[in-house]
Amino acid sequence: MKKIAYIELDTHAEIARNFMVLMNESKEFVVDYYFSEKIFKQIGKHQTNIFLTESTELLNQLNLKKYDLIIIGTVHRYFNLFNEIATTYNTSVIVHNINFTKISRFQLFKNIFKKDFKYRLKLLLKEDLISAPKIFKKAKNLLVLDESFSQKNLKYLPLFFNQYQENKPAEIYTIVIPGAVSQARRDYKKVLAELKNFSHNHATYEQPIQVIFLGKVQGKELLWLKDFEKELSNAISIQYFTEKVSQNIFDQWMNKADVLWCPIQRSTEFFSHPEIYSRTKMSGNIGDAIKYGKVAFFPKRNPSKLPFIMNEESFEKILHVQTLNLMNFQKEFNQKKIAADLEETLKMLLLEFKI
Repeated sequence: MKKIAYIELDTHAEIARNFMVLMNESKEFVVDYYFSEKIFKQIGKHQTNIFLTESTELLNQLNLKKYDLIIIGTVHRYFNLFNEIATTYNTSVIVHNINFTKISRFQLFKNIFKKDFKYRLKLLLKEDLISAPKIFKKAKNLLVLDESFSQKNLKYLPLFFNQYQENKPAEIYTIVIPGAVSQARRDYKKVLAELKNFSHNHATYEQPIQVIFLGKVQGKELLWLKDFEKELSNAISIQYFTEKVSQNIFDQWMNKADVLWCPIQRSTEFFSHPEIYSRTKMSGNIGDAIKYGKVAFFPKRNPSKLPFIMNEESFEKILHVQTLNLMNFQKEFNQKKIAADLEETLKMLLLEFKI
């Protein structure tokens, strides 16, 4: 059996968790997981193949074992460490920001002064930020989690599978907007304008509607929602959270949702470098839609070939979509099917390394 090391020291615990579930019964691979304390706590499991680590310890831990493949889940920090790993081992890196993989050392240095100067200076001095471009060049493979992003130098790594399927009609039509409530990532001004217009024009709508802002809200967005509540008719109610939403609450509301509304902005940035949703950056809401078996509405500028992703042409369209039987998520994104696809991808990565 081939041996794989999966490393996650930074942010994407949910991606690491998916990998663990899919590879749990593999007869082709043995996988060890190296997690920082932050990720370890979010995973919440104690298994013999899960190792708590720190950036100063990881290289020594890897050197004790002979791995056929190392997968780095996130390269947002510890650039000096990951550069050495990519230099030494057959390494594949999961890419969350494609444009960032192409950034020049000079541009990286310039971006230090644009925002979060103290933090970025620390990354420069202690973690060799300027070596980031080397990591992506030295990695044997760059992996993406959205198949539409795959191309010659970006290979698709299937990790999203359906875990819930509770699409049952409810008395209250429930629209869930998943994610932290921030105008920087999602266009909440447009959302509130759409809801306000509908509320004024359909004060006696035949079916109650509730919109759940499923993420922590603060700052100016909190003020927007508080003011907005005063203007609503009885046709619509909203709910929002001023504290971080627990996984349990998140799961409950996602299961109750009739549809997901994902009003993502056209562009965002990572480390002051531009990224474009659906072109260079995947929205995590796609993974949410697959996991919970929901139809999701995205802006028209974010086309997708996935049958459960629809265009938010109007709020009325969101209300009248046929959510039941639109797609059999358990068939297309069945855990066993995705696990088999993942194994085939991993075999390909090992075969290409031998060639």
